[in-house]
Amino acid sequence: MTIREQMEQRELEYLSPYAAMSVNSKGRDREEIPCDIRPVYQRDRDRILHCKAFRRLKQKTQVFLMPKGDHYRTRLTHTLEVSQNARTIAKALRLNEDLTEAIALGHDLGHTPYGHAGERALNRVCPNGFRHNEQSVRVVEVLENQGQGLNLTKEVRDGILNHKTAGRPSTLEGQIVRLSDKIAYIAHDTDDAIRGGILTEERIPKEFRKTLGASPRQRMNAMIHDVITQSMDCPEIRMSPEIGEATAELRKFMFAEVYQNSRAKAEEKKAVHLVEQLYMYYIEHISELPEKYRDRIERGEGKKEQNVCDFIAGMTDLYAVKQYQEIFIPESWKI
Repeated sequence: MTIREQMEQRELEYLSPYAAMSVNSKGRDREEIPCDIRPVYQRDRDRILHCKAFRRLKQKTQVFLMPKGDHYRTRLTHTLEVSQNARTIAKALRLNEDLTEAIALGHDLGHTPYGHAGERALNRVCPNGFRHNEQSVRVVEVLENQGQGLNLTKEVRDGILNHKTAGRPSTLEGQIVRLSDKIAYIAHDTDDAIRGGILTEERIPKEFRKTLGASPRQRMNAMIHDVITQSMDCPEIRMSPEIGEATAELRKFMFAEVYQNSRAKAEEKKAVHLVEQLYMYYIEHISELPEKYRDRIERGEGKKEQNVCDFIAGMTDLYAVKQYQEIFIPESWKI
């Protein structure tokens, strides 16, 4: 019996009957020889962790565009915090940690430069619109690994696709990530907003502080504990009505006070303009796309609009600025 088979057997013996067992995976689009050490979801987790799109998250906006400070979250640190929250919940509920972590690490791979500002820009100019969860699936199915994709299991891709509020993940592990994403950004974006002087703890309504806690750490702790106690030995991942309502209302408060109407968003119009101008430029200058995107167009693998969208969505904040400067900003004359 291989190490992988021993691990799969331990899953069957220990994990909750509601867990997604590795041996019961619906599999991959392309069949592969099983690893002798790692079950399928652990293998998926490793592939995501080592892919280029994951590394680029370190220079992509979470909430605050180009913050002057080392301690603000980026899309990468947000992803790691979602992963840790999700693993804590999955372990307590005896669900599959490897599947949970794979979904969490992959859920934002398709995010644009400048976060949701860039997403709105591409959604406006791309003929088929743009949604980062769908782009994350496209990254792992088509764009990574020299166009071969990562060939992840169906369960991981389902969790990535359905991590947004309106999503309906097919596994409890996917449901954990869907909630953990909200827990992470509600708690940690509040922390960053306080650090940046956008909020003070006292401005957060008293009813939320009373129900969830008087600091970002306390609120995150309360939400995670509530999910665990309410979901124990249940066929769904949920919050209690009291905590769930307070979480939803705090989320609305954050949208009003931070995500939409704050000094931290003052530069968003510039970011939207930058992304839209890059898209329009490359649509008119396909020959200036990187070779791999030109080759895809020549082979008939997606229209030019999709390939331009793929290229721009994969940019980091700094790379997008660099491309904009090279294209639109005149250089000093050189002798």
